[in-house]
Amino acid sequence: MFEFSVIGGRTARDIIGRSRKQIVEEVRATYLAHEDGDSVNPNSYFLRFPDKPDSRIIALPAYLGGEHNVAGIKWISSFPGNIKNKVPRASAALLLNDYETGYPFACLEASQISAARTAASALLAAEELTGRRTTQRLTIVGAGIIARNILEFFHAQEWQIDDLVIHDRIPAYGQAFADYATDELDYPARVEESLDTAITSADLVVFATTAGEPYVLHADTFVPGQTVLNVSLRDIGPEIIAGAQNILDDIGHCMTANTSPHLAEQKYGHRDFIDGTLAQVIRGTVEIATDRPVIFSPFGLGVLDLAVGTHIYRTAQESGEAVEISDFFGETQRW
Repeated sequence: MFEFSVIGGRTARDIIGRSRKQIVEEVRATYLAHEDGDSVNPNSYFLRFPDKPDSRIIALPAYLGGEHNVAGIKWISSFPGNIKNKVPRASAALLLNDYETGYPFACLEASQISAARTAASALLAAEELTGRRTTQRLTIVGAGIIARNILEFFHAQEWQIDDLVIHDRIPAYGQAFADYATDELDYPARVEESLDTAITSADLVVFATTAGEPYVLHADTFVPGQTVLNVSLRDIGPEIIAGAQNILDDIGHCMTANTSPHLAEQKYGHRDFIDGTLAQVIRGTVEIATDRPVIFSPFGLGVLDLAVGTHIYRTAQESGEAVEISDFFGETQRW
């Protein structure tokens, strides 16, 4: 009852690396459980700083029922200024709580978990929205850690990618990512410095940037037949959103914090452009449009962190990779 474990980032990444297919299934099951109401996922809380308007630390509390039956909270920071010092933008910790007693039983380094659940969500959306595991041209906008994780999940699911195009506002980052994709994942990757050219003729487009406000603004940027994974949430202007089929992970959560769909709601005064959730697509109650581009916008739910975190915790326990702290709690008797 009073055991407490710590699982570091290297261990978490090793476990993720050998279980990506299972993580995709965990994310699928969690979306369905959330759709069925077997979860509690309050609004995230954003801690912002007056002298660092681009930086934030976010608290994501959640409860996930079913076989997990676990509560917890992820505390994740986003400091884009880190990048200029060659330090990752995001860092995070995940605390897991026993549902029966409320006692925390594990703390996990969670930047790996956050990246994995984001990548698994994007991969799942790509498969559900396109109905396949092939793409003639995949364009990834952004060449950071999230983008790398997304491509690793595509690789784990054995996607066939005929042409992989990378665009980053810093070409050297794009080239490093393209080299990794070619050398480590055996995908034919190249860098395209023009965003418009990168998007044109791509049947699948992934946005994985640190953008704080839209810069893709022309209403005809995307065409019918294109699927767009709006992972970073703020790259796309409201005019584009209004003209597309929009699939979200959770409507209430995504329509906050000036995401692209939220900006569209503020501009047009309604939510008529929202067609449903990914869980509804999985269950077949929402059909994919063929007359418009399809955009998936995932806000990123705390229940996904719990699902992936619990998977890593259980695996680390079974393999002996978790670090046990036997005396973490100072008092275990009331009197």
